[in-house]
Amino acid sequence: MTVPLSILDLAPVISGGDAGQALRNTIDLARRAESFGYHRYWVAEHHFTDGVASAAPAVLIGLIAAATERIRVGSGAVQVGHQTALSIVEQFGLLAAVHPGRIDLGLGRSGQRQAEAVAALAAPKPATAPAPARVVDGLLIPAPFDFSGIVASPKWAVQAALLQQPQAVAPDFAEVVEDIAALIAGTFTRDGIDVHATPGEGADVQLWILGSSAGQSASVAGERGLPFAANYHVSPATVLEAVEAYRAAFRPSAVLDRPHVLVSADVVVAPTAPEAERLAAGYGLWVHSIRTGRGAIPFPSPAEADAAVWTDEDRALVQDRLDTQFTGAPDEVADRLRTLQRVTGADELLVTTITHEHADRVRSFELLAKEWS
Repeated sequence: MTVPLSILDLAPVISGGDAGQALRNTIDLARRAESFGYHRYWVAEHHFTDGVASAAPAVLIGLIAAATERIRVGSGAVQVGHQTALSIVEQFGLLAAVHPGRIDLGLGRSGQRQAEAVAALAAPKPATAPAPARVVDGLLIPAPFDFSGIVASPKWAVQAALLQQPQAVAPDFAEVVEDIAALIAGTFTRDGIDVHATPGEGADVQLWILGSSAGQSASVAGERGLPFAANYHVSPATVLEAVEAYRAAFRPSAVLDRPHVLVSADVVVAPTAPEAERLAAGYGLWVHSIRTGRGAIPFPSPAEADAAVWTDEDRALVQDRLDTQFTGAPDEVADRLRTLQRVTGADELLVTTITHEHADRVRSFELLAKEWS
């Protein structure tokens, strides 16, 4: 079955470049993606990184929607721990008022996950070995990555605190989703008082939940009958658990009568496999910067990647992401995406690509779209 193909963009900053160039490239890529036939164009939310410029999804979505005509544009995802439900609904209500029928509101846990991660550092860890890597019907499911090293970073703690007002506590994710849905539906009440969001109430937006594990995001999406996006490109080890948990929790709603799953993948496509591998050469260094707690660095050029000195420990830190990045000629990458779709049962696929040169990234998406169609 051929399913819709969409794009997730981080507005990557490259080495030698700046945020302005990255954002202009994103707008240009969105225009091209529309002409290539992609279904959705989502932008991520990231903070405190030199290599990613997508810090304010709603603002960037507005710029992209204004520069395009038909493609759906949305967030992948708004980090709800950093904003109130009302502010999110007003932002996306404004976007939907100007661009009706084209706006997706993807929600992700952030403040909640940060608090849980800090608490987990102090909790005793069970003496159990991590699950080994395995291949499921042709799809690599690597061993899970331990994120505790990132969470333990003093820099990470300071940055997490700066994303909220002093003494603020992020509410439970399920409560935030309920509040957002109620504000859009016009049914929100607090202490017996009706509250209405303008713009926002009645907004023509698609509400999505994004998640990377079998945790609360998957259950919230399923229990409320919302579409669910699972991350193979960020957490490939847990993607099957995530989609299984979502489907197990699913209850039909006014939005969906059956589960609807989107799965992401990291890809680089070029006319030949060796060229694709060359274009993806900086990916390991880029992932390494994230997983050592520094935050994403500007994406390295192939020459900079060649000059890097790797230890076995460095390589082990990023190997799961290298092994699950789909690089190659168009037919090779399309085959691997079909395997991902078959094994996860995805109704849609979401691909993300970073290369040092903008033209190579545009070409990667163009080649993939032609092969996919």
